[in-house]
Amino acid sequence: SLNPDVHILDLTIVTPDRPNLILPIPFVPDAKGYAFALKDGSRYRLKFSFVVSSNIVSGLRYTNTVWKTGVRVETTKVMLGTFSLKRNLTHMNWKKKPPHQFVDDDGKCYLDMSYYFEIRKDWPSPS
Repeated sequence: SLNPDVHILDLTIVTPDRPNLILPIPFVPDAKGYAFALKDGSRYRLKFSFVVSSNIVSGLRYTNTVWKTGVRVETTKVMLGTFSLKRNLTHMNWKKKPPHQFVDDDGKCYLDMSYYFEIRKDWPSPS
């Protein structure tokens, strides 16, 4: 049997305050080294799109670890579920922390990334 394969396509920040911000994977940092900027105190959801190919993926979950000045502040793990071969799956999340690692029940890691983002007083100007 073939091993499952999961491709994380993008991450979208969805907020009523501004148009959706679609971030391709891997993130491309700006001149300051940030992948994106968020407005302090804003309410938003995260949506990520992915494709499952080759076989069923069992127990797909993501993990996010937040670090602040070199100290681990929080680790969150969210179970997404089991998925068959499908294209363009999406998952919406109310949490305010983008995921950084996608792993299945067998321990296979499909994406592991590190990034920095900026918290600003106001939303950045659209480019």
